Amino acid sequence: MRIVTHTCSNTEIVAALGLGDRIVGVDDHSDFPAEVTERAARIGPDNNIDIERIAALKPDIVLTSRTIPGHDDCVARLKAAGLPHVVLEPTMLSHIARDIRTIGAALNVPERANTLAAKVESELQPVAATRRPGVLVEWWPKPVIVPGKDSWVTQMLDLAGGFNPWADVPEKSVPLETEDARLEQVDHVVIAWCGVPFEKYRPEVVLRRERWHHVPAIVKQRIHTVSEAYLGRPGPRIVEGLRRLKQICASQ
Repeated sequence: MRIVTHTCSNTEIVAALGLGDRIVGVDDHSDFPAEVTERAARIGPDNNIDIERIAALKPDIVLTSRTIPGHDDCVARLKAAGLPHVVLEPTMLSHIARDIRTIGAALNVPERANTLAAKVESELQPVAATRRPGVLVEWWPKPVIVPGKDSWVTQMLDLAGGFNPWADVPEKSVPLETEDARLEQVDHVVIAWCGVPFEKYRPEVVLRRERWHHVPAIVKQRIHTVSEAYLGRPGPRIVEGLRRLKQICASQ
């Protein structure tokens, strides 16, 4: 079977199922595992895949997702080209195990998928917490973009013993205004900039923001860095992201 994976999470799920050697193409943002992504052909940016490149790879299946703006157009173009594909749309933590099983069924390895999904489910467990700190997970620095209600990160923070101050905003992600009253609830800031190498995360960018001097996380300099790979990708490595959020929420 010749597999093309669009989005990092789908690449990582297929590899975790032991089928990395069947992947013939990946999007430009997929970077894990390296033994897969460094060998496979590139099909273009995550939000603007090249349909002709994909067709040239003669895939038996294309695994795609709707998670960010631009993905709807990618899915529409795959459909218009008549390429065999499966579309996933994770917004909740429970969707990760669901999608693992969906992919496993599509790739004819349902038993492996059930095992992997059950392992992920077993590790997504809550901690007991008395005082829940407010945590701002920052997807992008300018403008500042944070998760909203329709994001698995909001659920992760709840499991980790904290809360997302923007949990009541019915969006996947929320651009913040310069002055947002909810900032007064932010005890920790977690930098998880999408598309930025982890080594280029800069806490000082947050600390020197104008009009943020009153934010509790700034006052106490509680700025943390967690790779977007562990928070922004709805795949098996999300359990590592939860582990790190638990550590942050437990720190005072």
